[in-house]
Amino acid sequence: MSVVVRPSPKGARGPASVGGAPPRRISNPRRRWTNASRSGLLFVLPAALYVLVFQLAPVLYGLILSFTKYSPLSRSGPTPIGVENYARLLTDADFGNSLLVTGRYVAQVLPITVAAALGLALLVNRPFRGVGFFRSALYVPHIVSLTAVSMVWLWIYSQNGLINEILGILGLPRQSWLLDQDTALNAASVMRIWMALGSNMVLLLAGLQSIPKELYEAGRVDGAGAWGLFRYVTLPGLRPMLVYVVAMDIIFLAQGFAEIYVLTQGGPLGSTTTVNYLIYTQAFQYNQLGYASAMAFVLFAFIAGFSLLSIRGLMGRQK
Repeated sequence: MSVVVRPSPKGARGPASVGGAPPRRISNPRRRWTNASRSGLLFVLPAALYVLVFQLAPVLYGLILSFTKYSPLSRSGPTPIGVENYARLLTDADFGNSLLVTGRYVAQVLPITVAAALGLALLVNRPFRGVGFFRSALYVPHIVSLTAVSMVWLWIYSQNGLINEILGILGLPRQSWLLDQDTALNAASVMRIWMALGSNMVLLLAGLQSIPKELYEAGRVDGAGAWGLFRYVTLPGLRPMLVYVVAMDIIFLAQGFAEIYVLTQGGPLGSTTTVNYLIYTQAFQYNQLGYASAMAFVLFAFIAGFSLLSIRGLMGRQK
């Protein structure tokens, strides 16, 4: 039996009909994609406007201010001075000291926080009675305002605070934790370590639980012990999350301000003056917004550089 294909009528569009069946209309996929993209843009538009107006625009304005001399008390507005603010930073002893204090603050808090959080994550990754309560209790400090936590620790470090009361019971002399140059930054570091443990623990715990259990079983079959499994299975599987935790900790610690403002206000004698606190004093106490903006962008460059170095060091060379 043969099938006769009739030619389409002259002037008709589309493929010829077979057996008299009307041709089907094929929708344009490009038109469908365009309509979907327009709907998606409408949903994204509010968030994009928020980022543009309240985040990107202030950053660009701050970059412009960094090349000007500007005081909000002046009626003349910003005065362009080129790179004078950045050149001034090279000889500013206070700025150099604040960089050293910020670097020491990050170096004191970061390794202890990450190592202790990893140990806690390994501990709570095992099932035991009360593990849910233990995880929640460790995470609570992270959800409390940093200013509120700093106020509590201000009382703990005070002359009649908890630590000095314990020292008095033990017959040891009381210490001026926040008024001594040798202990002020260490005291702030201890508070920040305590607060960051919970969030880092939760992130590293999520990384641990994402490692396939088959890898541990294969390692045990090959005769690997606890240290071998940790070195060759846990650490490689946890590396992406470790990179994220270290990078985020560097970013937040290098911008330390609230705890310094509440605990020490940069003292004693500048021993706890971080770059962010110095930016605050230059902008809102001395009304040098242009100079403070230059400090902010130099701090941004240091944070970006150290974050990239830490990421490259932890990830290694990718083949």
